[in-house]
Amino acid sequence: MSTIQRLQGVGVLLAVLLSVSPTLAHEHQASAVFAGGCFWCMEPPYDELDGVISTTSGFIGGHVPNPSYEQVVRGGTGHVEAVKVVYDPEVVDYATLLEVFWRNVDPLDDGGQFCDRGEAYLTGIFVSNDYERDLAEASKQALDASERFGQPIVTPIRERSVFYPAEEYHQNYYQKNPIRYRLYRFNCGRDRRLAELWDE
Repeated sequence: MSTIQRLQGVGVLLAVLLSVSPTLAHEHQASAVFAGGCFWCMEPPYDELDGVISTTSGFIGGHVPNPSYEQVVRGGTGHVEAVKVVYDPEVVDYATLLEVFWRNVDPLDDGGQFCDRGEAYLTGIFVSNDYERDLAEASKQALDASERFGQPIVTPIRERSVFYPAEEYHQNYYQKNPIRYRLYRFNCGRDRRLAELWDE
């Protein structure tokens, strides 16, 4: 049997396997989408988690197909900056992803996040099913009931819609441009505000 014939045989076998189980290659993967202001800043806390496979910066929640970064930050598209987290639910659960989300946002701010203002920087939890919705609602209610802040939590829980990845230069920005990222994060006051909100 020639090399070409063997390769063709492998291709047929893979096609059969995938037709039986189209999720074969992804059976231990799930994804979640969170909006927490600047998407550059939401990638690192998830990338540090065991069980997280990848993070992607992008846009969700609007009405303009495949928007550019410039369109979104200009306003009027309805999209917010968000991060899609692909993870292994056998290693890290959705409840843990929610906990990381809350600890990295200001849930009291209904005008943006930190120095970034406007609709593109609003917070949000985008749920795909009843399981995610129930956990998200429970986590929000528990935070409200704790009276930690003395103010209501304004972060909405929304139905997940189409997620559009941002341009490549935005992906893993904190790794590609570490000095610029740190300067932006410091000047935006993100860590100072998070410390005020969450430090015990």
